[in-house]
Amino acid sequence: MRKHTITALWEEVPDDADDLVVVRGGFRVYLCLCGRPLSDRASAELHASETGQCTTCLGTTVEDIVPGFSQPCTACAGTGRRRAQLTWELAHVEAESVITVEIVRGLIAGFTEPFRLSEVADLVRETLHLPVGRLPVGPRVRDILRGLEARGELVLISAPDELLRGTSVMLYRDPYWEHATG
Repeated sequence: MRKHTITALWEEVPDDADDLVVVRGGFRVYLCLCGRPLSDRASAELHASETGQCTTCLGTTVEDIVPGFSQPCTACAGTGRRRAQLTWELAHVEAESVITVEIVRGLIAGFTEPFRLSEVADLVRETLHLPVGRLPVGPRVRDILRGLEARGELVLISAPDELLRGTSVMLYRDPYWEHATG
């Protein structure tokens, strides 16, 4: 059995790089342990899909968010496998249908003090009687809270936990929100 794990490496741009996608002074080279040549991200994802690997992390189990910062792959729950990725994608779709904006808006209406993402996610899980690990409750609730923030209903009051790339990429682990006034 051949091993299929695709790695993406940043390389310097050679002088004859006419057909490469250049990104800020560098380009990505995709290499699979099986030796198959992969010219770009699309061919790497196709090869990953054909070989049963996650198309997000390409079978490595790790997502590279920005150079120098990575985390376990959220698309396949850190397994590197396509089947787990598809299962998790279906769980995200189910979470979107079960955890609605109206439910979250109703649950946070009673909060008079700032509240954390984790508090709202736990309240949603408890209210809907969802077992832990069944659906991605936290990510769904985060997306809804960010949407309410974008609509001006909530204000994010947390400072970021990490600045990954200055102020353009920030990491919040368990942010606080409060209701917008006026």
